[in-house]
Amino acid sequence: MAIKKLSLDDFFDEADFTLIGIHTSIEDYRLAYFLNSKLNINLKRKKLDLDFKNNANYSIYEWEDHKQLVVWNLVSNTCKVETTNPILDNDLFTGSGKIIETNYLLPELKKINFLLKINDELLPTNKSLKIINKIQEIPHIITAYQIEVEQLKSKNNLIFN
Repeated sequence: MAIKKLSLDDFFDEADFTLIGIHTSIEDYRLAYFLNSKLNINLKRKKLDLDFKNNANYSIYEWEDHKQLVVWNLVSNTCKVETTNPILDNDLFTGSGKIIETNYLLPELKKINFLLKINDELLPTNKSLKIINKIQEIPHIITAYQIEVEQLKSKNNLIFN
């Protein structure tokens, strides 16, 4: 009798979303405003940020397009957390043992400031290229490009719901 072994990777082998990395120095609320006006979407800040075990909170914006059945998410890739270091706290000269740590939602993509996640299984490649071109027209956007989700090590951090 043959034994068949099932793996969860057999069911979740393909990503059903498009991920766009955005390099910019502007704040998250300004980027959301520019994306809303340029792409005709309606991103709104969620009441609760993404919260992970290391006390890192990442700002997240969401819009559900009920006509197209598409969910858009804009999330920050970086989070700065202030912690205290007991070794530096006893220092005579500094007087402050506070350290600012930078955490990343996707640690392998440290240079990306924001991620735009579009949950659409049927998004054609030419439409994603149009979206990227419109994003690059926004002032203060250095660059934007599509990220290959299959090659990410920490793609589980992209599960928001």
